[in-house]
Amino acid sequence: MVKKVFSWGLGQSSNIYWRWGIIIAIICCALAFFSYLHPSWEGKPLEFTPGEGKKILLVPLDGRPPCRDFVINVGKIGGYAVTVPPSQLQDFYSLPGEVPEMRRWVLENAPECHALILSVDQLLYGGLLAAREKTATAEEIAALLDFFRKLRQENPTLPIYAFGVLPRLTPQDTIDGYYEKRRLMEYSRLMGQKEAGLSVDEGKLHELAVGITPESMSAYLTHFTAATELNRQLALLTREGVIDKLVLGQDDGERYSIPNSEKEKLKDFIKNENLNAVTVTHGADELALLMLAEFKLKERGYRPKVWVEYAAEAMAERVMPYMAVSLRENTAETLNLLGSVAAASPQEADFALYISAVDRYQNELKSRRQSVKRLEELRKARIPTALVDLSKHYVEEETVFPLLVRSAFPVNSLIAYAGWNTASNSLGTALAEATLFTAARREAKTKEDVLALYQANLTFLQNRFLEDSLYLKDVIDRVNRALKKAGYANTADLDLEHNYRYANILLRQGMAERLPSYLASKAFRAPLEIEIPGGTAKIAVKSLRAAMSYPWPRTFEIRLESNLELVQYP
Repeated sequence: MVKKVFSWGLGQSSNIYWRWGIIIAIICCALAFFSYLHPSWEGKPLEFTPGEGKKILLVPLDGRPPCRDFVINVGKIGGYAVTVPPSQLQDFYSLPGEVPEMRRWVLENAPECHALILSVDQLLYGGLLAAREKTATAEEIAALLDFFRKLRQENPTLPIYAFGVLPRLTPQDTIDGYYEKRRLMEYSRLMGQKEAGLSVDEGKLHELAVGITPESMSAYLTHFTAATELNRQLALLTREGVIDKLVLGQDDGERYSIPNSEKEKLKDFIKNENLNAVTVTHGADELALLMLAEFKLKERGYRPKVWVEYAAEAMAERVMPYMAVSLRENTAETLNLLGSVAAASPQEADFALYISAVDRYQNELKSRRQSVKRLEELRKARIPTALVDLSKHYVEEETVFPLLVRSAFPVNSLIAYAGWNTASNSLGTALAEATLFTAARREAKTKEDVLALYQANLTFLQNRFLEDSLYLKDVIDRVNRALKKAGYANTADLDLEHNYRYANILLRQGMAERLPSYLASKAFRAPLEIEIPGGTAKIAVKSLRAAMSYPWPRTFEIRLESNLELVQYP
């Protein structure tokens, strides 16, 4: 009796050869598919050891990747080794950091560093979320000022950069009541309009005011006045020479509101006191990145020429969500913070900044194809380009990157990319990366220096593609839907023991579904021709491996630890 080889229900033993044919066909298909996802490369794997950079001490705004990991990774592009506090001193979500221990850590480690970039909010409150809830007392402000003076006294020649975040419109969580908060926000907007000289409905303003409890009104208004006093005192430290550079950013702003009015008062104070080392801008998470880039430019005496181009003129005047100014104003102030120079043409620029901010309800989806065409023109003209890829409604169909991939545009030819949640974050991230890359490229003297620079820049670039496009414009929605379907309603505050772990599994599954087609695309695999001492070289990214997880128990952002393998073609 002849035994069956497989019990697939495909017939008797007389069909053994036919069955083996199926098996061989399946194996061939699998090999072909694997080859498609992991193509063979003729290039030679590149092996090099990046040099040790100058040490920059960073006290991050908080423990999230944009505030901590981004600065570390972009620092590698600029040739810096960014050192950060131990995680046990850092905040974690709603838990504030250890303020006294953090200050001691700075004092102990500062003498070993080339420069300091310090978050005022971390050193005073224990992080951004804590700063949103707590109002500093006069004694606490005085203690912080004494800390800065002691830091300067012990390190008389060390560059000290500090940055702080102005309070936002949204009331503190300690103010109870949904309707109470809504009335406060509406009151704040009307007061902002009134203080800006606009006509408002006084009856409505009075109605809102009497509908807010005195305790809530006092807590809300005191939060802003105390912050303004703190920032005035910090600004005066620049006159004393205690702080070399102070940047104050507006968090989640609107055109008209009490925080916007307080910001204008602060700007007037800085102008009247001639405090030229103080800058008031918009944004929060990206401030440390920008200060690192500005320090690099100042250290090298280099002012890059930047050509700014918008996908459509209407986009330049658009006020994006959570912003108090237009894209044009935001871009100009960010370039001014860096000390960049406006280029007269793309050909004269050190790099071009291309900005797309599509609103599908303004009939702008077709502009994305025009953007692909224009980016290809800039590439062929050999103009290094940074792409800011914004979406009015945070949806993939409003962004340019998916079309770049489908059009086989060599995405690794971009020198920077960002498309995160707010315009200021994306502008600051892209400009910091592009600026540091351009500055470092000018000083790279050997082939190994150039390759190390591209390794660092391409790693950060790929992380931005993965998070800002693949995750934030697609996978996050799938994760949130799955969590809600499983009964977990609040994706912004996950249970560390249960749904947080489940969310991480969903994250990896979702990204695993998106990654293979991207990694197999011509856009990803296209070789890149770069200039090296004595000529040119053609390199490509052979493989990309990324470990990913949620840094906090929420789905809003992800932590990526990526590794790229580069090859060089003969």
